[in-house]
Amino acid sequence: QVQLVESGGGLVQAGGSLRLSCAASGRGVSRYAMAWYRQAPGKQRELVAPINSGGNTNTADSVKGRFAIFTDNAKNTMYLQMNNLKPEDTAIYYCNAKFKPCVECDEYNYWGQGTQVTVSS
Repeated sequence: QVQLVESGGGLVQAGGSLRLSCAASGRGVSRYAMAWYRQAPGKQRELVAPINSGGNTNTADSVKGRFAIFTDNAKNTMYLQMNNLKPEDTAIYYCNAKFKPCVECDEYNYWGQGTQVTVSS
């Protein structure tokens, strides 16, 4: 079992910055691939930025150059640094952790409770 707790959301003006945190706890959490997702009102949840257990990262085209994902392995914490925020970034941001022990195995998939980010114009 893995527990994920997000923090750092809030209200910010366009052009501002926020840093989201996701504290992970549980057995074997360091083996998990992690990611940030977001879901805006009336829209499907979308992948924002993943990071695998080897530290390789990526970001969605919509946030490339503005958002960065990174981890502090000593603290088992994942971060999302969000700069130059735009109103269209307004959404609930979720932390996700996935791990599949083998090809034939079921995938372990955990979500945090989400943190609201609101960007005003």
